[in-house]
This record gives sequence, C-alpha cells and structure tokens, in this order.
Amino acid sequence: MNKQNDSSEKISRIFEMQKNNLQSLKNISVKDRIKKLKNLKKELFNHRENLQKAIFLDFKKPYVETDISEIYPTISEINHTKNHLADWAKDLEVDTPITLMGSSSFVRYEPKGNCLIITPWNYPIFLSLSPIISAIAAGNAVILKPSEFTPNTNKALEVLLGDVFKENEVVVINGDYIVSTELLKLKFNHIHFTGSPAVGKIIMTAAAKNLSSCTLELGGKSPAIIDKSANLKNAASKIVWAKYLNEGQTCIAPDYILVEKSIKQGFIELLIQEIKKKYGENSEKIKQSNNLCRIINKKQFNRLKNLIQEAIYKNAKLEFGNEFSEEDNYICPTILSDVSLETKLLQEEIFGPIMPIVTFNEIEDAISIINSKEKALSLYIFSKTNKNIEKVLMQTSSGGVCINEILLHILNPNLPFGGINNSGIGKSHGKWGFIDFSNEKSVLKQHFSFSATKLLYPPYTKWTKKIIELTMKWF
Repeated sequence: MNKQNDSSEKISRIFEMQKNNLQSLKNISVKDRIKKLKNLKKELFNHRENLQKAIFLDFKKPYVETDISEIYPTISEINHTKNHLADWAKDLEVDTPITLMGSSSFVRYEPKGNCLIITPWNYPIFLSLSPIISAIAAGNAVILKPSEFTPNTNKALEVLLGDVFKENEVVVINGDYIVSTELLKLKFNHIHFTGSPAVGKIIMTAAAKNLSSCTLELGGKSPAIIDKSANLKNAASKIVWAKYLNEGQTCIAPDYILVEKSIKQGFIELLIQEIKKKYGENSEKIKQSNNLCRIINKKQFNRLKNLIQEAIYKNAKLEFGNEFSEEDNYICPTILSDVSLETKLLQEEIFGPIMPIVTFNEIEDAISIINSKEKALSLYIFSKTNKNIEKVLMQTSSGGVCINEILLHILNPNLPFGGINNSGIGKSHGKWGFIDFSNEKSVLKQHFSFSATKLLYPPYTKWTKKIIELTMKWF
C-alpha cells in the first residue's frame, strides 16, 4: 500500500512540475526545439548498443533487426521533423470571405500542454520515441508510460531520455496497469496510446472524464490479398518478411492472407521456400536462427499455441511449422490453409508468427470477407490488375494501404499513419504527428475600426433586412 502511495505522490509531483513548466515550453523557439531533437538523435547513437542489448534481453531480438525496425525509423523521424519543423510551425494564412472585409485570418499552432504517452512492448523504442519527437516539436511536456513487459528496454530508455531532457519536460514512469490507472486520473491535455482496441476503449473512457483529447493507434486484422495476376515470388518474399519480422508481433503485419483459389498451392510452396531461405532449411536450423526473436512472454506464447491447436482441431491444414519451445517462448513460423472463418485465428488479432491462408474465387469474395470484419489498420494487395486494385481501394476501408508492397507506408513520413474506428483514431508521424500534439488555434484580425458586420447590428431595419437578403443571395 505504501508503495502505491509513493507511486501516486511521484506521479502527482511530476505532473505538477510539468504543468508549471508549460508556459516556458510554449515560448521555446522553433530553433531551440530543433536543437533538442538534434541532441536526442546524438544520444540515440550514443545509447544504441545499450538499447540493442536491452531489447535482446527482453525478447531475443537480433541487433540488426533492432537497427532496422527501431533505431533507423526513429532517426528518420527525427531528421524529417527537424528539417520541416520551421515550415510546419509557421502561422498558416487562410482566405477570409468578402463579407468579413477589412480583416485577415490565420491558424496558429500552439502546444496542447501536458501529454501522456502510453506505449506497448512490441517496438518499445520506436513506438515510444516517435510520439515524443512530435510532442517536443510542438512544444509539450511528456510523461511516458512504457509497457511493463520490456523492463530492460524501459530502463535504457529512461537513461537515454534523462540525458536529453529535464524531468519538467520529459520523464519515464514505469509500472503496470495500476500505474496507468493512476496516470489516467490526471487531467492531461492530450493522451497518445498505442495498443489493442480493448485497452484503447479503457483509455478513451478515462480521457472522457477530463475531456482530454486522444490519439489511439490500435491494431486489428490487417489482410493481404494475392490475386492470380500478381508476381507471386515477389509477393511471397515480402509477406514472409513482414509476417515474421519481430516474430509476427507487429501491429501492421499481414494478419491473414487472402489468395485466389487457382494459385493457392503454388503460392504456399513459395511461402515455404522463402521461410527456409530467410531462416533455415529445416526446423532445427530455423529454431537456431539468429534472425528470429521470441514471443514476449509465456502468456502470449500459450495464447498463440492455443490458436494454432484450435484451428487444426477445426480442420485447418498444417502446411508448415507448428513447432514450439516453451523454454524460450519460441514458435516456429507456421502456415495454415483451409482455415475456417469461425476460428479464433480469423476473429482475433494474431500478433504472432502464424499465417492463415484463406482462398477466394473472385475479388468481390475477398472484399466481402474483409468488410465482414472491423476496419483494419493496414491492407495489402498484390496484383497487376488495376481493376482489382481500384475495387479494393474503393470498396474497403482501412487506415492505410500498400499496393504490391508491405509495411513500408509507415516509413514514409509524408504519409499520415493511423487507423480508423476499431483500428485507431487520429494520425501520427511527420507533419501529422506535429499537428496531433498541437492546438490549431484560429485567429481573425480586424485591421480597421469599421467592420461591414456593423451594418447588421440592431436595431434591425428594412435596410438591415435588405442587406441580409443581398448577402445570402450573392455572397
């Protein structure tokens, strides 16, 4: 109980400290914000080895994969933000209608203020630092609450951020759901959450009590469609990489694969070839591969194992994998075909190295399956048929789409990243991240003492009525 009280007191102290610093942060020039981002980039390189070691300790992630999926995207985000921040932060002049003659209008971007960022365990560096980059660029104070499932990475992040920022600007607060609950009681100006739709609903409910604005980056079942016109070898190579990166623990990984029936078996054979090429020629070599990390914990390991067993029990065909090691939470890359739409595997977000294959006859059938589910965070289509591509774009809804590519939309800082409804609310990265952490304040300035609207002030006369009628008709 005392421990909980100590935690509550620490949270309240830091929150108030940051709140008292908001005006000072708001007044920091764009030039000085850019300096902070440059310093973060420098320290990221200085702490790179510590971060790699920490992630390896948390779930055996290869150092190179940490560079590819964590360090590089973060550096790219910093570079893009610092290179464009001066333009983003300028007052945005907008047109003023003739009925408001004599005045001018603009939008000013001001920081939202106290921001809470809650991040998951699957990409603990990038998913923590990316929103912090946007928040700092916009002039905010941040409390970061990372997942308790990556304690080593959290400690490394705490040291890194402590070398760059003072506590009254950015601080890491560690702990479990009890700590998150304490934080959510506070009146933050903005909350940025990355995680599951189920927890997103809890975050949004808590935010509503204080009318805090929210950005929710959630997940869901992101489909990949392969029609018979696609370059199948290319599609197989990209899908295997995207699915088994981070052992499938990626929110925008292809969750299930929709394959045109006539090419099903040939495509599965290409998938298996790619698994062997990338990770090892047989099950033992795949297990020993230095290119696969592990499932984060025993709870997730058991959940994924049960998903495979249930699908097989309901007559799914095992094409590859289904090998486990409880000792280190290892699950071999697994492919299942003929998977029933009624299985949990095709109802829940998988978030692991399991690839269910579902066949379709016509593109409309694939679209129907997609539209029977919640809106996806990402959607992928491999096809050379423009008619099919356009049908998918027009007849489905998702946060983002890649055509003949996979995952890479998240790496383009000129594209907004986020979901829709069940897969998320709000957009992040690049300019959209800056706007996400900014209040777009509208400003109208009158340049003369006389305003045309004075003609409409009481008392209302026949002349007033005539002016209103003319205005409605012509302006």
